[in-house]
Amino acid sequence: MQEDLSGNARIHRAPQGGTGKDCFVIAGTASLGSDAGPESAVTLSDVRRAAESARRFTLLLIAYEFPPSPSPQSLRWAYLARELALRGHCVHILAPEHPGAGHGLPELPDGVVVHRTYAGPAMGLLNFLAKRERRKAAGAAAEPPAAVTGPPASASAVPVTAVAAPPLNWKGRLHNAANHCRTIAFHGFQRLTARWFFPDGRAEWYPWAKRRLRFLLDQLDVDLVLSSHEPATTLSLGLDTRRHGLPWIADLGDPVLAPYTPPRWRKRAARLERRVCMAADRVLVTNPAVAALLTERHGVAATRLSVLTQGFDGRMDTFEDRGSVTPPLELLYTGSFYSFRRAEPLLDAVVATPGVRLNIASISVPEHVQAVSRRSPSIRLLGFLPHVEAMAWQRRCDVLVNLANDDPCQVPGKFYEYLGARRPILHIGNGDDAAAKLLLGIPRGWVCPADAVTLQTRLEILRDDARAGRIATSLDLSAAAVREYDWAAIGARLDKIINTLMLEREA
Repeated sequence: MQEDLSGNARIHRAPQGGTGKDCFVIAGTASLGSDAGPESAVTLSDVRRAAESARRFTLLLIAYEFPPSPSPQSLRWAYLARELALRGHCVHILAPEHPGAGHGLPELPDGVVVHRTYAGPAMGLLNFLAKRERRKAAGAAAEPPAAVTGPPASASAVPVTAVAAPPLNWKGRLHNAANHCRTIAFHGFQRLTARWFFPDGRAEWYPWAKRRLRFLLDQLDVDLVLSSHEPATTLSLGLDTRRHGLPWIADLGDPVLAPYTPPRWRKRAARLERRVCMAADRVLVTNPAVAALLTERHGVAATRLSVLTQGFDGRMDTFEDRGSVTPPLELLYTGSFYSFRRAEPLLDAVVATPGVRLNIASISVPEHVQAVSRRSPSIRLLGFLPHVEAMAWQRRCDVLVNLANDDPCQVPGKFYEYLGARRPILHIGNGDDAAAKLLLGIPRGWVCPADAVTLQTRLEILRDDARAGRIATSLDLSAAAVREYDWAAIGARLDKIINTLMLEREA
């Protein structure tokens, strides 16, 4: 079987060493990570040696969120699929069509094949509109380059005009307004359908995904199936594969029954979570607290639970020692704003501290944050940055800012990216959450309560220390200190889980 999935890639059949099987690989895609630094957790030569000695399998991942989606779960499996492919596995991805362009996301190496399906009426309409817009743009001008350069060598030297969009004429404003209206209508439709679909509107993908899943299982000699949650639809599809007798790994990440689960779906979520925990050969979660919760709820044996945290791309080796810092001290916040993440104390502290500037990279900035940025040049809005460009900014700014999660057990994916950037981190919270404990245990930065006066005092100290070149003297910014959170190391642990499971099945 051959499929041209991207419009450019050529898929051919290649022998899969050691198993007597064939593997479908993509010809002409770029390989990754040849410039890994000397302190990288796992070098490409290490991976290749491991791949030569390890057993290789044909894996099928069921993932609603996968590039070109920029979501954290999409990034998680883009990196894990990359690492598994580099270790010699043939990785097939079952995913829906997505309207995103995919600029600035991790490149996938040979050995990863994506099988796209119709996403359902709502997302299908959005895909149609996005494709039409791209065709119009291609007719008017050349496509924008996929590669992004990130900030210049000194983030402090970036003028505001370097990141601000040029003013639009009336046609541009009308076009943006129309796009905004379409987006509002789409999300409104999703909210409407979410009342009828479990767990939400993304479940509309299920019938098309199930049909393609059966086809792939018939056509491919699959050794093992994985499901990437969320949404829970992927778990239902994983359960469907059990009749084929294939081993199944469920990457729950977070529980199916979560605090944000709507009341109408809580009983159904609990039932599905229990079925998955009982049926899956291995259950993956992102932190020990979730593992303990699943054990308490369903009695899952510790041997069937594995913690695979989020991570960072250690193959992106662009670290530089800033030394003394020329004012202003550049702070960077990359991530979303939620009601439980109070930004007001930070904004007030930055505005009140001369020689400090806060850069904010977010896809959606609340109006009160925009209002402060209009009043003060100390708050600079960068807009949405593609993943690779955001990581470049993280490596060039002086201090990275993290706002504590509402759930003290959760560590946001951006926090692990911060660890990989090898820059000091200012964590704003009460210090009782998992991120604060991880940060101070290295140590990689400071924890400060969400109080404007206390934050201002801390910023003044950081500004003065940065000018004197001593901002990081008490910190460990080495790659070795966070080696276990490198995606290469996490991928190696997943590879070991897969090999152990397959040996158990054969015994």
